[in-house]
Amino acid sequence: MRPSAIVRVEDVPGHPAFRALSSLRGVAHDLRYAGTDNFAGRVLYRGFDCAWLRTEAASGLETAAAWLAARHPGWQLRVLDALRPQRVQEAIWADVVGTPMAMYFADPARGSIHSFGMAVDVTLLDAAGQEVDMGSGFDEMSLASHPALHAAHLASGILTPGQVALRERLAAAMAAGGFLGIPTEWWHFDHGDRDAVRRTLPRVD
Repeated sequence: MRPSAIVRVEDVPGHPAFRALSSLRGVAHDLRYAGTDNFAGRVLYRGFDCAWLRTEAASGLETAAAWLAARHPGWQLRVLDALRPQRVQEAIWADVVGTPMAMYFADPARGSIHSFGMAVDVTLLDAAGQEVDMGSGFDEMSLASHPALHAAHLASGILTPGQVALRERLAAAMAAGGFLGIPTEWWHFDHGDRDAVRRTLPRVD
């Protein structure tokens, strides 16, 4: 990748192409990689401010939050991960490559959409401000987390109809904001086409 197509994470605050999560209407955040409540059990964003998205994704997330609130008053989105610097993606990949967990992370040689500020991991908060039961936890790397298997999980009893309905509510809200989900993680959404993002936008290192 050309040096001109890279932004250092230290330079993101104040950069005109990015918005802080704290500025987004109807959107809460609790970045799990900034603490220890994640798959690795350790702080992955130590020393980095990762509470940012590109303006395109940030505006889409506000639209998604507004869609949700209009149909379910008091409900909000909570961001669990947003901008993830390439150097963190490389550290994660070093931990998971060669293990079953590798299927849940992008090879940094290709690039995670998180590293462009155009992907977000998100869940729902109910009107009482509590995270709802989605049937599996964030970063739970198991088949129970796969939206592509909802029908099978309902048939087997792994997921309840209520849990699937909540996942579908989240996906519908995110679609209203221009986001696309993926088959393996109910919480992950990309804003726009992945190939176009990698081809046209600067990566954050």
